[in-house]
Amino acid sequence: MIDVLVIGAGPAGAIVSALLARKGYSVLVLEKQKFPRFSIGESLLANTLEFVAEAGMTEAVMAHGFQYKNGASFVLEDKESQFNFVEKTTAGSPFTFQVIRSEFDKILADEAARMGAQVQYQVEITAVDFSGERPRVTAKSAEGIKEYQPRFVLDASGFGRTLPRLLDLDRPSDFPVRAALYGQVRDHIESGAFDRQKIRVGINAKDREVWSWMIPFSNGISSVGIVATPAHHAKFKGTPEERWRQLIADEPPLQKLLSKMEIYRDIGEITGYAAKVTRLHGPGFALLGNAAEFLDPVFSSGVTIAMKSASLAAALLDRQFKGEKIDWESEFAEPLSYGVETFRAFVTTWYDCTLQDVIFYTKQQEEVRRMVCSVLAGYAWDKSNPYTGPNAMRRLKTLAQVCRNGLGK
Repeated sequence: MIDVLVIGAGPAGAIVSALLARKGYSVLVLEKQKFPRFSIGESLLANTLEFVAEAGMTEAVMAHGFQYKNGASFVLEDKESQFNFVEKTTAGSPFTFQVIRSEFDKILADEAARMGAQVQYQVEITAVDFSGERPRVTAKSAEGIKEYQPRFVLDASGFGRTLPRLLDLDRPSDFPVRAALYGQVRDHIESGAFDRQKIRVGINAKDREVWSWMIPFSNGISSVGIVATPAHHAKFKGTPEERWRQLIADEPPLQKLLSKMEIYRDIGEITGYAAKVTRLHGPGFALLGNAAEFLDPVFSSGVTIAMKSASLAAALLDRQFKGEKIDWESEFAEPLSYGVETFRAFVTTWYDCTLQDVIFYTKQQEEVRRMVCSVLAGYAWDKSNPYTGPNAMRRLKTLAQVCRNGLGK
């Protein structure tokens, strides 16, 4: 008998499967793709390591030799503002990693399998039915079509968004449509020219809504992407690589840093990635991570939210299977949404330049800067931090006004 059927073997699926399998439950993970497989979202936040530890996967992740990451560097023309995770106010890990996701995700999935979860690849979910006493899940693979009747279904399918599609749960995101052109390069950056222990977030001086990421890995390769509106991207003509190179040239400090780069992976493009749903749970199912909502790549929140949702769901299912009555709205959706709203505030104020003005303010109170750093490190659920939760937007805007007044003196 299957206790939990998990859709997707990415970070959310692997973490929740490991947590449940370690408690003795029968867990089946069905993954549409074959691992390892390429994915963006390579710069982790410090908070993720606590979920990795909770799932018992720390040793496997540490042993792989991923690039150590201790913070973030924001660059606007000749200005640079660095945030070091060790300086945050929230207790927790002061570091994390920048990872090649194909390798990282495979490690997590393999660890879940080692702990007792059954993981099957190249299996597609084609239909679901939650009207009966038990969920019914129809899956198709090379071996044919099978039907499963688990006690509960967790959708960790990421951008595949399996249950939102099949149950018509999708609703339009309230974020403006943005697009990313991205690739991987052998960066050939001279030693000392850039702190490889930090993600570099660059801002286009001519249009501060346009920004770039550069995420260095331990093998001399970096992930480089440019995010803007589709209209801005459309100003640059040619192949994806030609447009990507033009966008890099439009940010001179980034172009200088990558003057010797060689393309390692073909340039990809993704548009309109922000997503929302009408609800995060229902009778017999819950949505984890990007299957429920994705905001924006600017603060690398995707994997953190995915792992947090996995941790919450595993604890609730354990209690539910033991006979407790669980309120999934107050015990899952609302707690998860607290951190999502934190990141939403940071993303929104990033694009209207409110947060950018805070980040580059040189006379910031140290305690306030440490609070902002805590969120940048992924500790978006720390209720002792005034820049988290539903009030974060208002407080960031007030803080930005103070900074602007200070800059004007």
